[in-house]
Amino acid sequence: MEFQIPNFYPAAPELAVVAISLLTLLLVSFARRRASQIAYYMTHVALLLAAVLTIHVSRDFSATIGKLYVQLPFSEFLRNLGQIGLAYLGSSEMSFTFGQMYLADPLGDLLKVVVCASVAMVLIYGRRYLQDRKLESAEYYLIILFAVLGVMVLISAGSLLSVYIGLELLSLSSYALVAINRDSIRSTEAAMKYFVLGALASGLLLYGMSMVYGATQSLGLVDVARSLVDPQSANRTVLLFGLVFVVAGVAFKLGVVPFHMWIPDVYEGAPTAVTALIASASKLAAFAMVCRLLALGLWDLVEHWKLMLLFTGVASIVLGNLTAIAQSNLKRMLAYSGISHMGFLLLGFASTTSHGSTNAYASSLFYVLTYVLTTLAGFGIILLMSRAGFEAESLDDFKGLNKRSSWWAGLMAVVMFSMAGLPFFVGFFAKFFVLQALWSAGYAALAVLAVVMSLVGAFYYLRVVKIMFFDEPAADFSGIEACFGVRCLLSVNVLAIALLGLFPSFLMQTCVLVVQGSL
Repeated sequence: MEFQIPNFYPAAPELAVVAISLLTLLLVSFARRRASQIAYYMTHVALLLAAVLTIHVSRDFSATIGKLYVQLPFSEFLRNLGQIGLAYLGSSEMSFTFGQMYLADPLGDLLKVVVCASVAMVLIYGRRYLQDRKLESAEYYLIILFAVLGVMVLISAGSLLSVYIGLELLSLSSYALVAINRDSIRSTEAAMKYFVLGALASGLLLYGMSMVYGATQSLGLVDVARSLVDPQSANRTVLLFGLVFVVAGVAFKLGVVPFHMWIPDVYEGAPTAVTALIASASKLAAFAMVCRLLALGLWDLVEHWKLMLLFTGVASIVLGNLTAIAQSNLKRMLAYSGISHMGFLLLGFASTTSHGSTNAYASSLFYVLTYVLTTLAGFGIILLMSRAGFEAESLDDFKGLNKRSSWWAGLMAVVMFSMAGLPFFVGFFAKFFVLQALWSAGYAALAVLAVVMSLVGAFYYLRVVKIMFFDEPAADFSGIEACFGVRCLLSVNVLAIALLGLFPSFLMQTCVLVVQGSL
């Protein structure tokens, strides 16, 4: 048996995160007094280095764009970017290493950069929150690094085995983060519910993967896809049973009906800084898992898993929007809101047709990117308003915010308008592209139902705006405290939501190019 040394270059971002995690663990062991501060900055170094290495790995595309930017005026650059990118991505191919367990493609590169940026924003937004509650520790940042590593492994998974490894690394880290406040009964209860249900979902997913392996005799996703092309090479009955369990595991990670029961309790019970992480990076990992397992490995069963996704998507939109109306806790409201948003994502993903799937996948990618951006801003404002001994998670806590601080009230209104899908914010175009894909795929009735439920959902978003601008503030409210850097970053975050709403074509075109080069 001849051993071949794998190509480590495509996996440089993951290796950098592992190396800095081990280095951080060593440093904090010898500097206990400043351990949390060292771990905080080392985590940012790891995220920055991982993002830079990800861009460097795909440097051919970056170099092409850089030359174009230097040679052309900005307006001409924007007009020609799509053509240059399409020419590059159209000729690009997936690259594998570690025996097809690791997959490098434009989709993975984009998601990794977004994950690094979103986790860095969560750390900046939530640091004061953790310090006020004496929850900041070196262990907290180390667990986040392991969670990021799990997300990156999941994004670049080229095998059923690497999918499961990445998922478990992320899940185990998430359980620990939810229970990081060991003195809180609510956090401990949420962590136990998350762990038990997560273990059940992991078992379902693993059982489904074992069925797929038994039917195809392959672990690599590309090999699985090739086996499905030949009807004689795979047992279709076993495959369909395995597909049901695989979709169940994916649905749990996305938090959609009927595997949504953990979402509200975890969102409410976990510290808000942890909730922001679960609501952002975790969704990107789940989207990557959908792409790898269904769009790549099990594409030949599209007519079967498409119906499952349509059912879960519609059920999630209906239940999420109707239940969110009755919530008085803002974090629980955002939890049910997230369920409905993930339903929209699945509807976009399931809009694929035999004529092409680019629009369907691109609309879902656009949706998850803009959802993460908006969610980060929403939880960032909640973290900004929280202080020692006070959790700004009740709707009543936002009463009269305009009279206390008109700037933050305005920013929160932009977040709510975008989540409601009002024009012209980026949330409107995210829903518009999904509805357009649904309509093009022939699901006109589902598109109309989604529009109706979006109107229902607008009620509880606009209720938050009404409370901020028309209700009287509480008499015992103290001022909003935050450092200048956090205020600037949060303002830029909300400004990006508004600008992407005015100029959505650039991001959508990028999503189309990435999908064409990957799926």
